[in-house]
Amino acid sequence: MAKNQSASLDRKKFFADPIMVTTIVALIAFLTLFILYPLAILLVDSFVTDEGIGFSVFQRILKMSNFRRAITNTLKVGFLVGIASALIGLLFAYVEVYVKLKTRFMEGLFKVVSMLPVVSPPFVLSLSMIMLFGKAGIITRFLLHIYDNNVYGFWGIAIVQTLTFFPVCYMMMRGLLKNIDPSLEEAARDMGATRWKVFMTVTLPLILPGLGNAFLVTFIESIADFANPMIIGGSYDTLATTIYLQITGAYDKEGASAMAVVLLGITLLMFIVQKYYLEAKSTATLSGKASRQRMLIEDRSVTIPLTILCSLLALFVVMMYICVPFGAMFKTWGYDFHLTTKWFRQVFTKYKGFKAFKDSFVLSLIASPITALLSMIISYLVVKRKFKAKGFIEAVSMLAMAVPGTVLGIGYIRGFSAGVFRTGFLQGLYGTGAILVIVFIVRSLPTGTRSGISALRQIDKSIEESAYDMGADSLTVFMTVTLPLIKDSFLSGLVTAFVRSITAISAIILLVTPQYLLITVQINEFAEKGAYGIACAFASILIIITYSAVLLMNLVIKYFGTSRNYREE
Repeated sequence: MAKNQSASLDRKKFFADPIMVTTIVALIAFLTLFILYPLAILLVDSFVTDEGIGFSVFQRILKMSNFRRAITNTLKVGFLVGIASALIGLLFAYVEVYVKLKTRFMEGLFKVVSMLPVVSPPFVLSLSMIMLFGKAGIITRFLLHIYDNNVYGFWGIAIVQTLTFFPVCYMMMRGLLKNIDPSLEEAARDMGATRWKVFMTVTLPLILPGLGNAFLVTFIESIADFANPMIIGGSYDTLATTIYLQITGAYDKEGASAMAVVLLGITLLMFIVQKYYLEAKSTATLSGKASRQRMLIEDRSVTIPLTILCSLLALFVVMMYICVPFGAMFKTWGYDFHLTTKWFRQVFTKYKGFKAFKDSFVLSLIASPITALLSMIISYLVVKRKFKAKGFIEAVSMLAMAVPGTVLGIGYIRGFSAGVFRTGFLQGLYGTGAILVIVFIVRSLPTGTRSGISALRQIDKSIEESAYDMGADSLTVFMTVTLPLIKDSFLSGLVTAFVRSITAISAIILLVTPQYLLITVQINEFAEKGAYGIACAFASILIIITYSAVLLMNLVIKYFGTSRNYREE
């Protein structure tokens, strides 16, 4: 009885706050319209034809040899990249957490390697791979005198994706290893076990769910990747590139929709396993922080080989990224290595560079604060409020993480150019800057929401409840109490959304029109034509913009962040 009265009181209190109710209704409408609706339209396109409802579209695409080959290719690359990235990430994390590094240089190198994939466009390493190891590559042609080396295809995609995604695994595994209690491993050492035995029987079983989690995250990233297979794949088609070519080359919208549903099905299955099984299992296995400081390994027989291996890998990655600005400064890559500013000049004089950077910058700048604020609002509702649609809002906002960009792009084309909304404002969205901004928001929303949820779970409920008791409404409490307490997460989400938006390619390449010039689309276009000088010039300027944004965020958090305010108090 008392429980029913309490629930009734909570319900009355909830509906007495019109701002809260309006916010929830608006959020549900936004998530339904721009995440669920495009995916639903893909399903409708796949099953409903002029002949009626059925599997005829799927039967047709399954007869296509290129589609069957693309599925096999995608899964092969995904599994190899997932395994390799998880293992290399674990190696880097183990060296940082367990091994006593002799120099600050190594620590700095690790930080650079973990940050570079975040601030660079997704296909920069593909450009570098071609320029270093292709037929006109510096290493293959000029150092090794190999004139017919082919970097395109399976191994090209696998190597580039592994180097791009392993830092994500490294960051995940570093957190897991830091949370292992050193006493567990030291007890095994005291009983005479070797370091290898301790790792295999104590450390590995503890981090195995986390390692599986890292594998699945990378697997999803790999099979959803469009840019790298497009540039370095050659004739080795993956599902993402096949879908793109099916809609742009064959003009087969129904076939492309069915292919997109297949890719979405694979990524959703992996996402559900990763999110609701492995992530939960990993958290249950490693709860809390280590009880005391770990004694770092100083044995030279362990430290020297591991440090050398990580250093070589890290330096190779850094060399790949350094290759890009040099590619923009050489007269003709592979033939004439005299330095020149020709390509940078041509970016702005011949190839409308100012328009490309302005369009990309403005659209990303509009999307990032909206994304950051939406992420914090969703996080606040999920963590701090109780209402029936809470599970729906959390699940759908996270769903975008599992939707490949190409799939989302086709969903938007079908949904907003020929879907239910054939007339009116929503139909008019297609081909505008607004739809690009919405795509940027949807793609970055899960990252910001996860960060916000983690931050809000550390805040005591009593802080906000005291503000409610003094008569403040939900908007006032959120703006004056909650948001200032999580402003580090808000600023981080703001810059992350900006960087992800300005470097996005897979979703927007299908939606961008001649009215808008976007940097990533320009880089992709010139790389496909083999105009590496121009592509590298665009990419170099883009890296400078994104790296500057991250440095600025770190500076702002350092001087105006929450932690500083607490220290001063």
